[in-house]
Amino acid sequence: MRASLIQIAVDRDEPVDSRRRRAAELVREQRGSALVVLPELWTVGAFAYDSFETEAETLDGPTHRVMAEAAADAGVWLHAGSVVERAADGRLFNTSLVLSPEGRLAGVYRKIHRFGFDKGEAVMMAAGEDLVTVRLPEATLGLGTCYDLRFPELFRGLVDAGADTLVVPAGWPERRRAHWTLLAQARAVENQAYVLACGSAGTHAGVEQAGHSIVVDPWGEVLAEAGAGEEVLTVDLDPKRPGATREQFPALKDRRLGLAPPAVRGS
Repeated sequence: MRASLIQIAVDRDEPVDSRRRRAAELVREQRGSALVVLPELWTVGAFAYDSFETEAETLDGPTHRVMAEAAADAGVWLHAGSVVERAADGRLFNTSLVLSPEGRLAGVYRKIHRFGFDKGEAVMMAAGEDLVTVRLPEATLGLGTCYDLRFPELFRGLVDAGADTLVVPAGWPERRRAHWTLLAQARAVENQAYVLACGSAGTHAGVEQAGHSIVVDPWGEVLAEAGAGEEVLTVDLDPKRPGATREQFPALKDRRLGLAPPAVRGS
């Protein structure tokens, strides 16, 4: 299964509509991949809090429409990163969209763990509640977003729900890049799953982005890693690898704690 992570740069001087069109063209260029992933809040910038209200959109808004068309044109499963979603009740969410190769909305994940320590995203956005998986022909995706990476219980719940490939779009800051790499590898090792962590390049509201999108296999081996700038990272994954790893080293069977079944939305 070929996966492509698009580490797009966010420049606040670039109009959002222009960035959507540019991202769509980058998606179309990934024909031949099974799965394409974009970063967190790439339309606005993960730290551009002053733009959240003005750039918020409904689930069927412009990002959904442009990305659905691009996914269908390229014939790929597209994790379109996340958008600032305005729900029907007016609340804002950091919401990820997964689109099928036909452009159908196949998965919606509202970020559960909001970053900011009582400011920024943590107070401007509501918290999601549901774990979300999306079944592809080759794999079952488990969805998380950026700060979620620091909370292993979320990913263990996704694995319990059948996920073997954990997808994490992010707007991770450069100053904590070492944590990004370490946590991506840890989530892969402890869950014996692929981790596809797609970061953004550029600067979000003065916060330099780490870039360094990374793909980690179920043994914790880094299969591919991007640099700091705008880049497309492409890697071939073996869909049988997670299952083989779990059979070869059946650590998940020895769990004694946290065995209550999670509530999960899947497709």
